[in-house]
Amino acid sequence: MMDLKEAMENRHSVRRYTGQEIEPGKIGAIESLISEINAEAGLHFELHRGEPNPFTGDGRMINVKDYIALLGEKSADLNEVAGYQGERLVLLMTQLGLDSCWIGNLPIMEKTIAELKSDYELACIIAFGYGEDHGKPHEGKPMSELCKVDGEMPAWFKEGMRYAMLAPTAINQQKFLFTLEADGKVSATYGKGPYSQVDLGIAKLHFELGAGKDNFEWA
Repeated sequence: MMDLKEAMENRHSVRRYTGQEIEPGKIGAIESLISEINAEAGLHFELHRGEPNPFTGDGRMINVKDYIALLGEKSADLNEVAGYQGERLVLLMTQLGLDSCWIGNLPIMEKTIAELKSDYELACIIAFGYGEDHGKPHEGKPMSELCKVDGEMPAWFKEGMRYAMLAPTAINQQKFLFTLEADGKVSATYGKGPYSQVDLGIAKLHFELGAGKDNFEWA
C-alpha cells in the first residue's frame, strides 16, 4: 500500500466511474476510519452505499453508487474540520486503490439535509468508487502566492507547502494562505470563494503530512 505522501501525489478528482462493486474489506476499512473520525472529532459522517443514480442533478457524475455525507453539528469551524477529516478518508481511499471526488451543492445535498435532525449540517459530500481512469493533475498557483515567509523558508515549511499545493480545492481556486509567523508557528487563513473553508481544512491536512507535525505548531 502506498504511503500518505504517495497518496497525496497520486490522487486526482474523478467523476466517471465503472460501477464495479467495492470489496467488503475496503468498505470495512472506510467504515472503521469514519467511526474513528466521528468519535475523535465529534462529527456525524455517514456512509451511503448502493444508491441508484444519487447525482442525477450533475451530468458529470457517472455510475456513482457510493458516497459519504460529511455531517456535523452547526458551528463556525464545521466546514474546515469536515474538510480536514474528510481528506483523511479520501487519502485512505487512494491507498485502497479507489478514486474519489469532492462534491458541493447538488440536489442530493438538499435531500440529505431534509432527512437530518435540525442540529446537523451538511458540509460536503465525497463520492468514491473505481474510476474509468484515475484523473489528472491541474495546474495551480505558484507557491509564492500561497504562503508568506520572512527570510529564508525552512525546508519543513517548503515541504508542507509542496503538499498543500496538491490539495484539491473547489474549481481549483486555492484560496488558502499559509504564513510562517515570527514565533515560528504557522497560521492558515482562507479567502472568499465557494467551499473555501472546506478547502482550507483539506490543505491544512496536506501541510501537516508534508511538513511533519513534530516540526511546527499551528498559531
